[in-house]
Amino acid sequence: MSTPSDRFRRVAADFTRVVGAVPDDAWDAPAPPEGWRARDVVGHLAEWFSGLFFATWGDPAPPLPSVEDDPAGTWAALRDAVQAVLDDPDRADVVREIPPGPMTRAEAIDRLGSSDIVMHQWDLARATGGDERLDPAEVHALLAEMEPLDEVLRSSGHYGPRVEVAADADEQTRLIAFIGRQP
Repeated sequence: MSTPSDRFRRVAADFTRVVGAVPDDAWDAPAPPEGWRARDVVGHLAEWFSGLFFATWGDPAPPLPSVEDDPAGTWAALRDAVQAVLDDPDRADVVREIPPGPMTRAEAIDRLGSSDIVMHQWDLARATGGDERLDPAEVHALLAEMEPLDEVLRSSGHYGPRVEVAADADEQTRLIAFIGRQP
């Protein structure tokens, strides 16, 4: 059975491959969601992870290079800091009350953080002309988890309106459309 640490390692490796393929001159390319640049995808993850998965658990934000100067370095430092937390039971197993309820830091990173990385991997690849293919098992699991929560997720403001796709669209296309992106 996969642990939150194992899953994060896998999804982070996939995201790292996309980051590593970004040409230096593509970091300012427009990215989904509207108004973002490719580097903003990494910046979002750095800001959100630092606040939710570090500050909420009483840890200082990890020291990260500026996303404006070194987006790949920002991602690498964030990835390593999160992995270190997940590999340390004294830090990973601490419970805090967060929306959607009390959970360990490892559970929170798994349910919220790793899932976000998968979706934003597509955003970064789309922005920079990279490989947009996502792990089919991750896509299947995310779609199965998210579709029943459509109204709740939509009302959170974190997802745009669902984009209509053909009824026989593959799961990745359906997931990307579900989160409000144009596949």
